[in-house]
Amino acid sequence: MTTTFPETPRRVGRGWALSGALGGLVGLAGLLVGADLTATVGDGIKDNTLVVAAIADHRAYVWAYQVVCSVAAVCILIFAAGLRRHLGAQEPAGSLVPGVAAAGLGLVAATLVVGGGISTELYWALGEPERWDPDTIASLVEIYNTIAWLWVGAGVSAAAVAVGGFRHGSASRWLAAVSALLALLVFATQVFPAQYGALFPGGLWVFVAGLAFLFGGRRGSAGRRG
Repeated sequence: MTTTFPETPRRVGRGWALSGALGGLVGLAGLLVGADLTATVGDGIKDNTLVVAAIADHRAYVWAYQVVCSVAAVCILIFAAGLRRHLGAQEPAGSLVPGVAAAGLGLVAATLVVGGGISTELYWALGEPERWDPDTIASLVEIYNTIAWLWVGAGVSAAAVAVGGFRHGSASRWLAAVSALLALLVFATQVFPAQYGALFPGGLWVFVAGLAFLFGGRRGSAGRRG
């Protein structure tokens, strides 16, 4: 005779949610600090030689920016994977919500890798500015000040969580409402020539959503709705 025992529900950790909160916080705070690279340039922004002279002693900001982008990217990728698993356990079979939410965060992580990648070239250029054309360094600065801030993918993820929360209860209704609002703010930055503004509502959403899933109620696969 074969004896069977009831399955013990597997406890699913929430480290992924903590990673999301950390990724949002590190991204927001770190990128804002990194933006101080050109804070002392002032009216000299119209002269690339003056720009280089003003920022040459601030290489540490560039290095820190690279580290911030790398750390935030890894945290957000972990959050993306965990969010996909969590939503997949709540959403109806075949729902696009988990995949879209994860893809949006993946886009943010890729943006951070690309945006932080320019720091390497800029760091070494500022170390030997006399060997570089000031116009080249200034162009690197423009990329440095823009790409890593394009968190439009976070708006996509926020919209997906809002849809899932309102339609299927895969997220709390308060988080669904906050997600809908912040998604609209992210998308608003994309219809004006101020796309880097997506960092603010996008980073805030990643931070808030991470905390919400970290401290929110635990629902297992039994919570899936048909």
